[in-house]
Amino acid sequence: MKHASLMLIAILASPTIRATELPADLAKAVKDYDQAQITGNRAELERLLADDYTLLNSGAQTETKPQFIAESTAPGFKLEPFVVQNPVEKVWDQGAVMGGIVTLRGMDGGKPFAATLRFADIWAKLNGKWQVIYTHVSKPPAAAK
Repeated sequence: MKHASLMLIAILASPTIRATELPADLAKAVKDYDQAQITGNRAELERLLADDYTLLNSGAQTETKPQFIAESTAPGFKLEPFVVQNPVEKVWDQGAVMGGIVTLRGMDGGKPFAATLRFADIWAKLNGKWQVIYTHVSKPPAAAK
């Protein structure tokens, strides 16, 4: 976890942060990551998450890479395809923030669920490949009526 924290600080302090077109290899990694979550593909999740990956979930609890993968691939868990709304895409030399708002639907333990969440995935290019090092998830304020 120390590595991810230090990497995050270094990345966010970078003076070269810019909004730009996504590099093709990052765009593919993001697409692969979304698909791996939808299909519960353990091997892809292992590949796309850094070993010291940390998730701060919508319940304000932290999860490790093994915990997240176990939940995402558990029997009875199924995530439907989703669309990212209000996308956030910030890219710099070896790092990126990819986020937005999603409404997730699916089954968990055989019971249907739906949740609208705001998220930010912090990506780093480590040893020549893009991996998610940190994710922050929160519940956006309810829409005004």
